[in-house]
Amino acid sequence: MFEKVLIANRGEIAVRVIRACKELNIRTVAVYSEADANSMHVHMADEAICIGKGPSSESYLRIDRIISAAEIADVDAIHPGYGFLSENAHFEEICTSCNIRFIGPSARAMMALEDKNVSRALARKAGVQCPPGSDGVIENEQDAKAVAAKIGYPVLIKAIAGGGGRGMRIAHNDMSLVTGYHTARAEAEKAFGNSGVYIEKFIENPHHIEFQILADTRGNVIHLGERDCSIQRRNQKLVEETPSPLIENKHRDLRKKMGKAAIRIAEEAGYSNAGTVEFIVDGQGQFFFLEVNKRIQVEHPITEEVTGVDLVKMQILIAMGEPIKLRDSDIAFKGHAIECRINAEDPFDDFRPSPGRIEMYYPPGGRGVRLDSHAYAGYVIPPYYDSMIGKLITFGKDRREAMDRMSRALAEYMITGIKTTIPFEQAILQDPNFRRGVYSTSFIEQLLTGGRRDLLEERA
Repeated sequence: MFEKVLIANRGEIAVRVIRACKELNIRTVAVYSEADANSMHVHMADEAICIGKGPSSESYLRIDRIISAAEIADVDAIHPGYGFLSENAHFEEICTSCNIRFIGPSARAMMALEDKNVSRALARKAGVQCPPGSDGVIENEQDAKAVAAKIGYPVLIKAIAGGGGRGMRIAHNDMSLVTGYHTARAEAEKAFGNSGVYIEKFIENPHHIEFQILADTRGNVIHLGERDCSIQRRNQKLVEETPSPLIENKHRDLRKKMGKAAIRIAEEAGYSNAGTVEFIVDGQGQFFFLEVNKRIQVEHPITEEVTGVDLVKMQILIAMGEPIKLRDSDIAFKGHAIECRINAEDPFDDFRPSPGRIEMYYPPGGRGVRLDSHAYAGYVIPPYYDSMIGKLITFGKDRREAMDRMSRALAEYMITGIKTTIPFEQAILQDPNFRRGVYSTSFIEQLLTGGRRDLLEERA
């Protein structure tokens, strides 16, 4: 058993990891930037060490400072959370060289899935279909046009590194392809330090469905079902649910097929710890591999609610060398869960970030309601980081009950002093198409165009 774990992250995920450690009787060390001195995770941890100024480049992305803090605190392991250094193979190698266990996949597995282009090749080797596209990085405009001519418009230009919708552009003709190619490269270079992009066929109005996997260091791999993450704005997830309405209502055979495909990919990569295999599903029920997220996901709580499995505890146990004692047949999926990401943004002003001081904060509660957050009354949201301040999760015996609870919980959630996405998500929960489970990744874009935007604002 680990005696002490350092959490190399901030916000709600740092709080989530601290809670799991406390339940395992493991002492915790928080690292924080000057901007996060009053953050909840700093107060909750047994120890806390400041590692730099507000910008993440001077704090949460500084491997040297995090390792120094780990050595000063004499920790056994580091949990990276998500974002920041969570998928950095070099960070894992340094942790290992310092005799500190990294609670996540090995550097070897991360490098096997290092970028989307490499992981696509690995998926094909595992017998899993990918969207048609380029065989590697696109080096110039001419190559981009040649690939587009071969697979046909529309196409998607995608950064080989990172995520969150950055370095991604859709092109419908040669002119938008050239513009999108250069824009995506510049955005990817700024966000990830890697300007490489590739091109794949853009599948219109798909569902974005991911499978949660757990793998131990002894070769055991299981999946814990799917999450539908199709409700997105600018390719960033806003509402997630499990099980997927598409699979439940139209393509029940896909759960078994996609689950097996996710396991094959993890086995091919020699993967261990928690991870997520992401797919897109077209209107005909055909699925294609997208990428592997080599960390715990933001939306992991909804899987926990329907399976009863604590994924963060499992991460820690796997990192300690414990085998997974569950098998796929042991996972009992019960009920339905929905998560809304509560962001400090103005959804009716192009989702403009809204940092600042929270004046009043009243969290929702009641049966079937879970809130993972680091916010509180008087907390000042810094301008340096992701705008998410919490995740609201509801669980019900079926989808209708989970939706009704989410609508009620969103109405109870009171935050003043800043703008949040709460009213926007309330409107989504009232939308007839969402209620029926009839939606795709273009759902929000369609809501925000034409007369439907006025109706949306009226509902909000």
